[in-house]
Amino acid sequence: MRVALGIFSIVTLFLTTACGGSTDVVKSGTYTGTVDEVEAEKSEIYVKTDEGQKLELYFTDKTELTKNGEAAEFSALEEGQKVEVEVKKVGKRLDPLTVDIKE
Repeated sequence: MRVALGIFSIVTLFLTTACGGSTDVVKSGTYTGTVDEVEAEKSEIYVKTDEGQKLELYFTDKTELTKNGEAAEFSALEEGQKVEVEVKKVGKRLDPLTVDIKE
């Protein structure tokens, strides 16, 4: 029993950390924060908001990304950048409508 519990704990820890950890689902709206992680192969970013929430955002073909008021490519995103994101809550998913790189 102890072995099974230990294995379960290790698997749970691995899945939690491998999948970006726990994230928050917030109301539709605009949030500011810092890019915590960029997963280019998935067109996904994690943003740690100024309020301490962690948002998981998968870019869609409708997501508008800007930097200094001009259109930007996904490759412009880097960990540690300040961003402002406008999200739409769809069920338990957050769709990023706009992402503006502030620095």
